Amino acid sequence: MVDVIYRRRRRRNTHDMLGAALGYAALGWPVCRGAAPSTATGRSCDCDRLGCPDPAAHPVSQAWGLEATTDADTVRRWWEATPGANIILPTGRVFDVFDVPAGAGVMALARMGRAGVPTGPVAAVEAQRYLFFVATRSPADEDEWWSCHLDCVPESISDTPGLRWHCRDSYVLGPPSRLPSGNHVAWIRAPRDSESPADLPDPIAVLDILSDACEEFLP
Repeated sequence: MVDVIYRRRRRRNTHDMLGAALGYAALGWPVCRGAAPSTATGRSCDCDRLGCPDPAAHPVSQAWGLEATTDADTVRRWWEATPGANIILPTGRVFDVFDVPAGAGVMALARMGRAGVPTGPVAAVEAQRYLFFVATRSPADEDEWWSCHLDCVPESISDTPGLRWHCRDSYVLGPPSRLPSGNHVAWIRAPRDSESPADLPDPIAVLDILSDACEEFLP
């Protein structure tokens, strides 16, 4: 649905937050509103926190985990009231996300193509990070993994330098969210309107390739 919306609206408005949020909801991906870059105050984030540590990349509400929804009427009401709000996609529900340096992401995509490893949706956060959407794992599996929260230091994990795993109780920015630089989060490979959770790639297969790419990119 998201890529369909993009094709239909590309000439009119390629950064339509409401249309994108409705597209995600139609896919069954819960969404909620995120902070946006401030245009009135000259600050990098429109939240009320001075020195925001994650400008324009966090939810508006601290209750985002409870508020996230796929209800189209709610989504429409939210973005009609605040059309510039960014889009937050909670992870660990329909999908998990592997978040890696852009250079490692480009390397991994090439290797996945050569190896025939299925690639799910992939988004780019400027020229800095690539987001790989994969099937989510059950809570029982999480004891063997690390969870990416705002207070984590992913670069300190020596086995996978620079790789962040967004699972339960985490989130990512959904395209076309706007960044303080003025650029937008963008799809490299957008989700298909027919894509179901079962179509998302196996996280273990993707992780193996991403881990190797991160180790080589960040020695």
